[in-house]
Parts: sequence; C-alpha cells; structure tokens
Amino acid sequence: MKEESMATRRKVIQRMLEGAVFLGGGGLLWGNSIKTNSKSDYVLRPPGALKERSFLKACIKCGQCVEACPYDTLKLAQAGDGIANGTPYFEPRTIPCQLCPDMPCTAVCPSGALDLKNLSEEEKPADIMNSKMGLAVIHKESCLAYWGIRCEACYRACPLIGEAITLNYEINERTGKHAKLLPIVHSDVCTGCGVCEHACVVEKAAVFVLPLNKATGEVADHYIKSWDKSDEDRINENVKVADDDKDIESAIDYLNDDDLINE
Repeated sequence: MKEESMATRRKVIQRMLEGAVFLGGGGLLWGNSIKTNSKSDYVLRPPGALKERSFLKACIKCGQCVEACPYDTLKLAQAGDGIANGTPYFEPRTIPCQLCPDMPCTAVCPSGALDLKNLSEEEKPADIMNSKMGLAVIHKESCLAYWGIRCEACYRACPLIGEAITLNYEINERTGKHAKLLPIVHSDVCTGCGVCEHACVVEKAAVFVLPLNKATGEVADHYIKSWDKSDEDRINENVKVADDDKDIESAIDYLNDDDLINE
C-alpha cells in the first residue's frame, strides 16, 4: 500500500514537471512569436521589392538575389532572425545597400518579388536611384550636429549628396557665434540605402532607415494645399467622382414618391 502511494506521488510530481516544461516551452514560443512579429514589421528588403504582403507571396526563397549582391549586403533570413525564413533582407548599420547601377539583385529575381518596374518612372529605364527601400530618419536628441558639434558624416556619405540629405545652417544660440550644420532628409529623394546609417559616428546610429510605412505619416484626402494648384485639381476630381457615384434617378424617384408626399 505504501509502495502504491509512493508510486502515485512520483507520477503526480512527474506530471507537474512535465506541465512546467510544457508551459515554459510555450512561453518561449510565444515570446519568439512576439519578437518575430515585431522585427518583421521593420525589415528592409532589396531594391525593387513589392509591398511586404505581396513580396512574401511572390518570393520563392531561392536566394539568387543574395548570391548576385557583390557587397554581401543581402542575407537570407534564418530561423530565429524574426523574419520570414528564406527571404532576403539587409541591415544597413552592418552593410548598407551600395546602389549598384546594374541592379543585379533585382534583375536576377525569377518570381517578380523584386521587380525592375518598381525602379522606373514614366516608362523610363529602371534606375537604382528610384529605389524606395525605406526612409532615413534622424533622431535629433542623439545627433551630434543638433548638439552643435560639427559632424557631416551622413551628409558626406550619402550617394545623393545635397539631394537626399542637405545641411541646414542655423545659428548656435549657446555660443552666439557658431553655426550648426543640421542634416535634413528629403523623403522624395531618399532611397533607403542606409549608407548614412552605416556612416553615423555615434555608438547607436542617430540616423536610421525605417520601412516607408513606419517612417511616414498619412494625411486624409479632405485636407488640401491651397497654394498647390494640382492639389486643388485632386480635390475637384474627388468631388466629381463622388457626384458621379450618386444615384440621381433614385433620389428623384424618392422625392416624387406619392406615398411620401401624402404623408
């Protein structure tokens, strides 16, 4: 009887331990899942990539773009990277995109996940400078230039110097006789290559590249730039479309409904 009691106790303890291991493993899996989701939201893809959801559907994880990259910029995501396994990405702080003029990574893609059409404008030939891999964002509180210390590292490194990043001259109010050379990123020109992030001299980069949907805001359609004629045309076109969508005949029939008039 005593032996049976001991055996039962051992089974109970064993099941408790198994449950604890299971829960612990589940917690790790859940934690990894959260980490995966959060990191994948900020992944940077090669030039010409489709929008993320379409990219993930189109990418066949062949790795040809990674092999074609002459700078070892691109990597294939592995288990635990927090990014869809087998898909290409890059980390600009480590190795930025060097904007190869012949766009080898994009040109070699067999599935269309990387598409040269995304690098062309108005039916012109594809141009690597039309890339929109992301957008550089400056954290002013940690940028030396905004402290008043002269630093032009990101500006000088930018492949589109004087276009994607410009320097804004401002009087240093603290000294009263020095100028601050403040870097400004222009979103309509920035390619998201990350060369500026790689060049930043502070310990944790004060300029960093984010995916466009994380780095940019969005204004509702009803706001208008009154000084911009093309924006007025946009509003007028939206109004016209809205009017065209209205069922005028149904409205007239409703107003002429005898039952409604008699009421």
